[in-house]
Amino acid sequence: MPDTQQTDLVVLGGGPGGYAAAFLAADKGIQTTLIDAAPKPGGTCLHVGCIPSKTLLHVAFVLREAQRAAEFGLKFAKPEIDLAKLRAKGDKIIDLNASHLLDLCKKRGVTHIPARGVFTDANTIQVEKGPAIRFKNAIIATGSVPARPGAFFDLKSPRILDSTEALALESVPKSLLVVGGGYIGLELGTVYAALGSEVTVIEMMGSLLPGVDTDLVQPLAARLKNDFKGIYLNTKVAKVEDAKTGIRAGFEGEDAPKEAVFEKVLVAVGRRPSSANLGLDKAGVAIDAKGFITVNEQRRTSVPHIFAIGDVAGEPMLAHKASHEGKLAVQVIAGENAVWEPQAIPAVVFTDPEIAWCGLTSTDAEKQNREVKVGKFRWAASGRAMTLGRNDGLTKIITDPKTDRILGIGLVGPGAGELISEGVVAIEMGATALDLALCIHPHPTLTETLSEAAETLHGLSSHIFMPKKKVV
Repeated sequence: MPDTQQTDLVVLGGGPGGYAAAFLAADKGIQTTLIDAAPKPGGTCLHVGCIPSKTLLHVAFVLREAQRAAEFGLKFAKPEIDLAKLRAKGDKIIDLNASHLLDLCKKRGVTHIPARGVFTDANTIQVEKGPAIRFKNAIIATGSVPARPGAFFDLKSPRILDSTEALALESVPKSLLVVGGGYIGLELGTVYAALGSEVTVIEMMGSLLPGVDTDLVQPLAARLKNDFKGIYLNTKVAKVEDAKTGIRAGFEGEDAPKEAVFEKVLVAVGRRPSSANLGLDKAGVAIDAKGFITVNEQRRTSVPHIFAIGDVAGEPMLAHKASHEGKLAVQVIAGENAVWEPQAIPAVVFTDPEIAWCGLTSTDAEKQNREVKVGKFRWAASGRAMTLGRNDGLTKIITDPKTDRILGIGLVGPGAGELISEGVVAIEMGATALDLALCIHPHPTLTETLSEAAETLHGLSSHIFMPKKKVV
């Protein structure tokens, strides 16, 4: 066995949380080793998640925009889609980013080990076909993997895909069943529908994107009814079996067909933490019933010098949340006074239209029986939205009725993911709706919808008529 190596900090996992932690630690002068199974850093997000999916979603958006251009008197020839070139472009984007991260490892003096690592005790990680690494502190950032439910999806068939396999874009099936109406299913369904597949979505709950405010989901649901062949809510898959021409699926639901055959099936029912087979029991690191590593407000596990961040440490499973946690853990290791206390973690669904929100949602407020005041501005009154031919959007602001402090912001419409950051800053800085209303926004832009929504709460909106209440 190779000699044992010593390091101050081991980071296990090279995704957005892992490499952010490793880089900050190195910048602070901490001897750091980054262990990751992939040849280059980046994790699921870069290699088989955020970046490749957004590349394909951009292509889908361009295809849809070309079709919508007919409304403005522009007609384009039917596009020719070169899947090989599209895959190559996506691979190039991924490799450029990953190579840059690997270069940053070298420049920062981070020891990068492209191999799997397993804890053998609370101070040692054994690298597969490599040395044992003795450490003073460790950060676990192993992320998550696609979940596959039940025995129905244990078919050993290449026609049944998870999100990683769907992103490979080996072909565009004539028909695609998407099991799960969450953000993964809808994003990938959007891509395949734009490329020519007849997409059918099955969702067990009563709405798409369960948990997201219904007024934000409605504009998206309305558009997807035109883009998808079928959307069936309150429906579950009762069986799946191989057929000569595809996968035969049986359904249980009021409006769904009893069964249908699909060329391919995408299982998109969520993700589960990658906490298995890491030797956590040997290190004494505790996990909960769902497989998440339990952590405190400093991201310490049950073993104080071992930290856990990102998807493996709990919801929400978001890359930017992982990056923030990774830096926090390093600050704690460096002896700084730091705790996890964000007021607004933004979330974005990159469909068309996009949906984005941060802070308190209307759904959360209802569950908490919390009194709130909501200001809404529909994009039908936005000049900029009209120029884009996209006036079906909505911006809303949720406030404390006593203090006017902004508690949450939600948007649906093109570019919502870019607009939500202003809401994050407003919430984190303790701004009121009046503060936001008094900030001058450029015209004509979609950012104006934020100030307009705030203005409705104070009777200042120019574009929304609000009748005054009669005094009795």
